[in-house]
Amino acid sequence: MKIIDIIFRWLFILCLPLLLVTASLRIPANVPYMYYYFFQKYEVGTTTGFDNTTLKSIASGLVRYFNSNEEYINLTVTRDSQPFQVFNEREIIHLKDVKGLFQLDLWVFLGTAAFALFYVVFNLWRGQESRRKLARALVIGGGLTLGIMIILGIGILLDFDELLLRFHLLSFANDFWLLDPAHDYLIMLVTGGFMYDATLTVAGATVTGAVVLGGLGTGYLLYRRRNGKELHPAEKKDSRTENII
Repeated sequence: MKIIDIIFRWLFILCLPLLLVTASLRIPANVPYMYYYFFQKYEVGTTTGFDNTTLKSIASGLVRYFNSNEEYINLTVTRDSQPFQVFNEREIIHLKDVKGLFQLDLWVFLGTAAFALFYVVFNLWRGQESRRKLARALVIGGGLTLGIMIILGIGILLDFDELLLRFHLLSFANDFWLLDPAHDYLIMLVTGGFMYDATLTVAGATVTGAVVLGGLGTGYLLYRRRNGKELHPAEKKDSRTENII
């Protein structure tokens, strides 16, 4: 039983970074305002010729597509009083691949969230010693997530373009992500600055989640220590024989 407890505890710790990262990636998958804000920030209307109303429509259309059952995006706007299809065939195929990544992210998020919820509820129900171990697991998992984010942050600061290139090479089995900024609207809309800020947004949300979870665990441990919470004799014995985390 102790071995099973240890295995599940470390699975919980290791799943926390995945849970927090995938939860943070739901922002670009579900928040059209983020797209519109970065469109405005990088003045993509100047390069694309789209007005603010059209840019809002594109932002909403992208998010709607990422959360739909449509295989390919069909985003048509009005330009010069005429219907205009925003993306060409190459861009449409790449957006399908991007949607696939968002769907994978969703499944990983749901899976890690379900396991984490089960583990938390189960240990809250088991008693004080299990709660203490849960709190320590939250601290360790939050710290692990912060460590990963620090490494990512260093990579972003040193050479974000190289990091972005490596991500595309690892994530996509084709070269449809190689777009022409002079002709392809997707790269005009989602600029390098856009990608940089979006990455920082996801990283910032992940760090915030790690601090909150780690803070909850730390707060509980400090509360017990400050209030002189004593373990049940059986729990003391268990604590001496299993000083793992």
